[in-house]
Parts: sequence; C-alpha cells; structure tokens
Amino acid sequence: MKKESKDNYINDLRNAAQLPQPALMKSINETSKDLEKLSPQDQLQWAFEEFDESFVVTTSFGVQSAVLLHMTKELKSSQKPKVIWVDTGYLPKETYNYAEKLTPLFEINLVVAQSPVSPARMEALNGRLWETGVQKDLEKYHQIRKVAPLEKAFSDLNVLCWASGVRKGQTQNRQSMSNIDCIRERLTLRPLLNWSKKDIFYYMENNDLPQHPLFEKGYSTVGDWHSSVAENNNSKGRSTRFGGVSEECGIHVDENNFLGEGI
Repeated sequence: MKKESKDNYINDLRNAAQLPQPALMKSINETSKDLEKLSPQDQLQWAFEEFDESFVVTTSFGVQSAVLLHMTKELKSSQKPKVIWVDTGYLPKETYNYAEKLTPLFEINLVVAQSPVSPARMEALNGRLWETGVQKDLEKYHQIRKVAPLEKAFSDLNVLCWASGVRKGQTQNRQSMSNIDCIRERLTLRPLLNWSKKDIFYYMENNDLPQHPLFEKGYSTVGDWHSSVAENNNSKGRSTRFGGVSEECGIHVDENNFLGEGI
C-alpha cells in the first residue's frame, strides 16, 4: 500500500463510526482493494501497525483457527495483539483442550469473553434456545452467548479494528465480503477471505500446526457442542452447524445491515 494514499484515509478508518456512510464506503473500498494485493500475513502486519493496541485478533479455537493464530505469532513485533476468544460455556471438551494447547504454543495474549448470564440461568429463563428450530430463538442465543460478550470485550479494550479467519468458501453470505469492512461500528479485517481449504491445509502442513481433535472425527467446522456435527451425506461445511437453521453465528453479521452484509 502506497504511503501517500494510505495517509489520506487512515484517519477516516480510525474514526469510521463517526463518518458519513458515503465517505466511509469510499475509504473502506479503497483500503480493501489495496489489502487484496497483500498476503494474509502482511494484512495483519498492516492492521497492527496502523491500529496498535486498538487492533485485536478473534478466535474460536476451531478447526482452522491455528492458521490465523500462527500468523499473529509471526508478526514483526515483540508485542503482539490481544486475541479475544468468546467462550459460550457450551464448547466441546476437545475445544477447551485445544485452546489449552495452542495458547502457550503460540504465546497468545488471550482475553476470554463470556456472557454474565450463566448457561443454567439462560436455560431456566429461556429454555434451550438452540433446540426450537426457530430463527429468532437462535438469534437470541447468539446475542446472549456470543455477540454481546464480544462487543463488551471490544469496548473494554477500545478496539477499532479486529481480525477474523472467515473465508468466502465457508458460506454463501461470506462470498460477497471484502477484506475490510465495518461491522457494528468497528472495522473488521479478513486476511484469509480468499483462501481455499487447500490453502489452509498446506499452511498447516508446512508449518506443522496441530489440528483440532475433532477434525479427525469428520468435523470440518466446530462451534458449540449442541450445534456442531461431523460431515455426512446430507450436510457439509457450515451447513452442519445450528441444525441447518443458519450458517452464521451472529458475530460476523451486522444486525443493522450497516454497509450491507457482514461476514
């Protein structure tokens, strides 16, 4: 990215929430086009250099999470960005064990985000929201257990820009995404957006990264224990999640449809 062009809009990006939408769109579109020319590692480096402590990486400690976490470790700085993990309280034991393994391995500066509403309390007041097959119930579940805790962590850390490992090939919704966008009044960076499953596989192989324990049991994606299943003849990829009701968990989608679709 050329310095002279970057300087023209970096202040706009830093103050994205206060910009008129047309100006913000232009600024983000220009930035996204520049970022597409960079490798995922260089995109992360750019964001960390520009936003410093206001830049964080998010992780689910899922099947493909090791890639972005390894890239974060490889950033050219003695100080690394914080990594936010939303712990819903419903993750499989394999995910908790995987997190325990990767955290020291990649020297992760981990921040755990959790809902103040315990799983038991939520179920007592609302029932098992993931079992009803109703979209609104699933959205409420995601808001309580995922979106709200993440947004609080962002606010506590004064986050302006956050990176995630979403890819276009994961869902139909994600096919229309760009490398950088605005979700819930913060910038979101997607350095792996244009990577394929093969890219992920070869990166993990070449860097000898440990795989999630459930991968060998046929899981291509892992979320909460009650909403994730191994691939089968009827369901593959993200369609194995949330009982087929939804492919998105709410974190990567702007509820107000600000600037169009989210992740």
